[in-house]
Amino acid sequence: MSDFDLIVRGGTLATASETFAADIAVRDGRIAALGTDLGTAARVIDAGGLLVLPGGVDAHCHVEQMSSTRIWTADDFHSGSVSAAFGGTTTFLPFAAQHRGQSLREVVKDAEERCAPKAVIDYAFHLIISDPTAQVLGQELPALIADGYTSFKVYMTYDLLKIDDRQMLDVLCVARENGATTMVHAENNEVISWISERLLDRGYGAPKYHAVSHPRIAESEATSRAIQLARLVDARLLIVHVSAPEAAAAILAARNAGLKIYGETCPQYLFLTAEDLDREGMEGAKFCCSPPPRDKAAQDAIWQGLRNGTFQVFSSDHAPYRMDASGKLKHGPNATFKQLANGVPGLELRLPLLFSEGVGKGRLSLNEFVALTATNPAKIYGLHPRKGSLAVGADADLTLWDPTWKRTITYDMLHDNAGYTPYEGMTLTGWPRFVVSRGRVIVEDETLNAERGSGDHIRRAPEIAAPGAREPELDPARNFGADLL
Repeated sequence: MSDFDLIVRGGTLATASETFAADIAVRDGRIAALGTDLGTAARVIDAGGLLVLPGGVDAHCHVEQMSSTRIWTADDFHSGSVSAAFGGTTTFLPFAAQHRGQSLREVVKDAEERCAPKAVIDYAFHLIISDPTAQVLGQELPALIADGYTSFKVYMTYDLLKIDDRQMLDVLCVARENGATTMVHAENNEVISWISERLLDRGYGAPKYHAVSHPRIAESEATSRAIQLARLVDARLLIVHVSAPEAAAAILAARNAGLKIYGETCPQYLFLTAEDLDREGMEGAKFCCSPPPRDKAAQDAIWQGLRNGTFQVFSSDHAPYRMDASGKLKHGPNATFKQLANGVPGLELRLPLLFSEGVGKGRLSLNEFVALTATNPAKIYGLHPRKGSLAVGADADLTLWDPTWKRTITYDMLHDNAGYTPYEGMTLTGWPRFVVSRGRVIVEDETLNAERGSGDHIRRAPEIAAPGAREPELDPARNFGADLL
């Protein structure tokens, strides 16, 4: 009888803090041993020449989700999870999205029932809160946090999703009191609306004007305001999909001041620019997302933020809409930038893009790559040490990377339902050869070996403050208003 179910032998292991040679033994879906001469296994994978990393954790993706304008994303939980797996991601966190008038509890129940029979990798849900009623804040949200839904997203823009500053303070207080993390889409809605109206009045409706209507100042102002609201009530806050250097600077300043502020960025802000929106016809619509891609200088600033501690998380913000009436062109082939569904696909390419152009080009160390794509999101969102780790007792979620495998991106090689990729034609070096989820080899030789519904729903524990934890600052001369909590 074998000692283990699986042994990965001869690879170079990398965590967020160290790189070393060792074998990994797996039993009952968990890492059982690290070392050499570990014994026998039902299966042995020769990882010579490969890097063995924790499975990726994509902490921000929109899968089988209906937008506020009632457009469904192209991927359901099966196609989205399959696409994630082929890219080296073994855990993803899509959204259970509340639209106004809906019960948050019913939204979660619906998302669970749709995901459970389809997902091939493990998952947890963020919530989206667009209607923070007294019922939601006083009963539903605290109960859901206790049940393991310990993170939620709010919007400062989009007319049908945005909440005001007072409502955000209410949400932040519930999060703080119950040990949860608030995520925020930080853009100033009034600035965007003001510019958009003037552009459309003058006949400027092409996709390229989407970038014009979402200026960097809209992002930086809202980011700074969100940080100050979180500071007022001493709450944890993560700013998602940061694109603007000024917003990045505000996050870094807050972190240097000791605030519980985190930052996230995404592939589109490293590899796309506003010029991509200025393509013939509606081709530019393929690159419309919010915030929009900026320019080369902004790309450089975001790379710097990945190195200097501004950003703890690198997510895909996968929001796939097909280029037809079911998606981006719901309002017709000549839709204005204001009518286009916002979002770009990126779930499968998140890790290969950052590995090739980050680790491969010397912009990031291998350990920084692991931290940004697996360990940090697992820690921030309550999945660690089960996820994002190569430690005895952790889930055996592994990606075995071939650092020399060179491939040119075409949509045909991908597994999502978007119908296109904004990264078409890029040549990347470094891809996963094997992907292991809880000890199951789910991707091998570009073949999927995972059944529908085989992913597990991971429920997370709230982060309860330790006795004696710091209360919000009550000096009204420095933090006026906190004394009213």
